Amino acid sequence: MILTVTLNAALDITYQVPALTPHATHRVGEVHERPGGKGINVARVLCALGHETVVTGFAGGHTGAVLREMLAPLAPRDALVTVAGTTRRTIAVVDDASGDTTQLNEPGPTVTPEEWTAFLTAYDSLLTGAEAVALCGSLPPGIHVGAYADLVRRARASGVPVLLDTSGEPLRRGIAARPDVIKPNADELARLTGSREPLRATRDARRRGAHAVVASLGPDGLVAATPDGTWQASPPTAVRGNPTGAGDSAVAGLLSGLVEGLRWPERLARAVALSAATVLAPAAGEYDAAAYDKLLPQIAVTDISP
Repeated sequence: MILTVTLNAALDITYQVPALTPHATHRVGEVHERPGGKGINVARVLCALGHETVVTGFAGGHTGAVLREMLAPLAPRDALVTVAGTTRRTIAVVDDASGDTTQLNEPGPTVTPEEWTAFLTAYDSLLTGAEAVALCGSLPPGIHVGAYADLVRRARASGVPVLLDTSGEPLRRGIAARPDVIKPNADELARLTGSREPLRATRDARRRGAHAVVASLGPDGLVAATPDGTWQASPPTAVRGNPTGAGDSAVAGLLSGLVEGLRWPERLARAVALSAATVLAPAAGEYDAAAYDKLLPQIAVTDISP
């Protein structure tokens, strides 16, 4: 079983409009509503790849109830912890003319100390049956900034490989707990290390504590610094569509490759192919399976080790 943690789960709402114009009224062409948050997106892709997956984190209020109702018929098992506050919504507005997406993210519910303690009890119990764990996304109000560092240490104490995908101070604190993998995007990596050069920044991040660093470069793919070498993985061409959730699909590719024992180049190729295939899908947590099958053998993975 693979465990994914989404402390700030969300109900993801995607609007498609012909063109997004500031200060104007828009008619929405299509609306997609999905259970979301980074870890839930990761879990849905893992399930599509054939892996048993459990999701945990927090859910509450009317939005949380809707999220859980929509999650129920899907493959990931719901182990979310109920809170008194209301689960947030995220709004993605896709501009069909430009292909760009505008994202609006609510802050999420305030989590009490008692609710955090209940979560830790559930998390420790779930770790006993986990092959790997992904810690994903932002922290809701009320959760201390070192929370991910604590969760990384608990996973490592249980002998469970852990991937951390967050940003800012939670990433800075979390990396010091020595996660097996971190997966920042280029901006998050630059804020962590102070370097805009991806290769230098990934190596710097490894020195800060992560065993492996895999950085998303958007349409240019991934760069990875690992104990086994350094690689860049790139798609054959850039794809246009909705990028929401593309990074989450990359995490699913990395985690599935880890538990299957794939070599790093194979993990990276899978992650890039899934990410690109997600851009072609209508909403986060899904990918275009036909596009993935076509893209996977076309991913170029180059050894850039010194």
